[in-house]
Amino acid sequence: MTETKLTNPKKYDLEDRTYQFAKKVALFCNRLPRNRINIEYIAQLIRSSSSVGSNYIEANEALSKKDFIMRIKICRKEAKETVYWLRLIMDNNDSNFKQEALTLEKEAIELKKIFSTIIDKST
Repeated sequence: MTETKLTNPKKYDLEDRTYQFAKKVALFCNRLPRNRINIEYIAQLIRSSSSVGSNYIEANEALSKKDFIMRIKICRKEAKETVYWLRLIMDNNDSNFKQEALTLEKEAIELKKIFSTIIDKST
């Protein structure tokens, strides 16, 4: 018997993906050394990475198509900002954190591309 969507539903849940992303960023930040520079970078990184998911939830509750597109654009903007903070953290910390930061950066870039696609298909 061949598998169909009815027998093998593979639901893609972007809400959960953005939640897991924010969670992984928070765990990463928890392991970073606390110094003057990192304290500021960590605060900004936590804000931007968690904002991706919270704005996606708001987009799904949008009252209009225009509101939906605006929220998705904010998601994309916050994903781009997350990449920025991750790069600064990579450049200002020792290489022990680089691989994990690169993995998080890759996910942020993928999320940015997903939101760009949603915007393109919604306009």
